Amino acid sequence: MKGLWLENQQLQLRSQLPIPEPPEGEALIRVLRAGICNTDLELLRGYYPYSGILGHEFVGVVERGPESLQNQRVVGEINAYCGDCRFCRKGQPTHCEKRTVLGIVNRNGAFAEYLTLPVKNLYAVADTITTDMATFTEPIAAALEIQEQVAITPGDRILVVGDGKLGQLVAQTLALTGCDLLAVGRHRDKLENLESLGIKTGFADAVTDRQFDIAVECTGNPEGFSIARRALRPRGTLVLKSTYAGHLTLDISSLVVDEITLIGSRCGPFPKALELLAQNKINVKSLIQAKYPLDEAIAAFEQAQQRGVLKVLLEISD
Repeated sequence: MKGLWLENQQLQLRSQLPIPEPPEGEALIRVLRAGICNTDLELLRGYYPYSGILGHEFVGVVERGPESLQNQRVVGEINAYCGDCRFCRKGQPTHCEKRTVLGIVNRNGAFAEYLTLPVKNLYAVADTITTDMATFTEPIAAALEIQEQVAITPGDRILVVGDGKLGQLVAQTLALTGCDLLAVGRHRDKLENLESLGIKTGFADAVTDRQFDIAVECTGNPEGFSIARRALRPRGTLVLKSTYAGHLTLDISSLVVDEITLIGSRCGPFPKALELLAQNKINVKSLIQAKYPLDEAIAAFEQAQQRGVLKVLLEISD
């Protein structure tokens, strides 16, 4: 089969990769569509020493698996967990000590014609959700994880820093809570996309220091972190949604003095994400910047790395 292979921070489109053989409890999935996200770009920059097929945002069709899912479109949670370690026993499988992660840690990913995942990770996609829309399930779930970690009320003042792919979804999901929300970024066209949905936006100079209860950092760069940090009132909460290839320099003393709660946030609830998509409560169509066939995956990555580009999709099969 064909697949996009990462090794030594270099991408190569390979055409003679073996079709994976699903072990017991896993399904073989023919990939229909896959999205390039910032984590893929950070892996290319060396964020984590991964070698293999990239990609974790996908929708596909089950070709081998339980009868109830065969020939159905599915999406899948990206962490394959053991079920026996201390984290699994505590109901925290995304921190499983033996986990593999689709296209990120010890498991080939979705930028290929086929992949395998545990059946327990899979969710059927409703007919009312288009294939392009379903590709956004994983990042919408990641955006929703904030609400799993932090209690949000309509009276909360919340700042979202970053108007890129993830920032757009974080802002949209938080807006559904009725909170007092402001999203800031660098790109007028992206901010206008959020404004069209009734979300207040601005550039960095719109942020008033020490006035927000919660700040969500979605840029993955030190400047974004600085904006989010200075926006928080004492005892505020700083949520980090980005992975960083480099290192941040932190003023730890200020975090202590202001008693700031710092929360890392990544994978989230797939059923809730699919429900929002089925109800058309999240606008993802406007986030699709370009589509490429798998044969042009290198060119797709080149576009995805350009400043200001939103979601680039790989069309892998029909």
